[in-house]
Amino acid sequence: MKFIETAIPDVKIIEPKVFGDERGFFMETFRTELFNRHCAERVFVQENHSKSSHGILRGLHYQTANTQGKLVRVTRGEVFDVAVDMRKNSATFGQWVGVYLSEENKRQLWVPEGFAHGFYVTSKEAEFVYKCTDVYNPSVEVSLKWDDPTVNIQWPLVDGKLPSLSAKDEAGLAFADAPTF
Repeated sequence: MKFIETAIPDVKIIEPKVFGDERGFFMETFRTELFNRHCAERVFVQENHSKSSHGILRGLHYQTANTQGKLVRVTRGEVFDVAVDMRKNSATFGQWVGVYLSEENKRQLWVPEGFAHGFYVTSKEAEFVYKCTDVYNPSVEVSLKWDDPTVNIQWPLVDGKLPSLSAKDEAGLAFADAPTF
């Protein structure tokens, strides 16, 4: 596996070695020892799988307790995946990193605790799988407004159309009003 730095040092792109031929492919997607050495020493306690259609934006989510680090990847389709640093004492507070994850590039993104996370589906549909370092706790979940001008994420909106959002994400908080770590 190759571990690639991003503009935010704690967020990492993980690129697997893929071995394939006309029969298909094989790749190693996770190894604790390598992850601990190149990303962070963590134990994953939950894994989730979601499916979304073209133009759907999920996020930007984080939890103020039971904070979750997430190791994310796409098994079908393509998304533009984003992490926003919500750690007020960090040198990259309020900054974001965006990466395309797809079934073709097979990349993963490590999003540490203290980050808001979301993704936008750029393909017809996408299946998204992610490991979490803590359990989901909806009572402490926060949704950061996807288009907050302070954060200014450059989402690759298809044909400039607004994304499809859940009611929770429609009501997302402005960055200035969102809880920080």
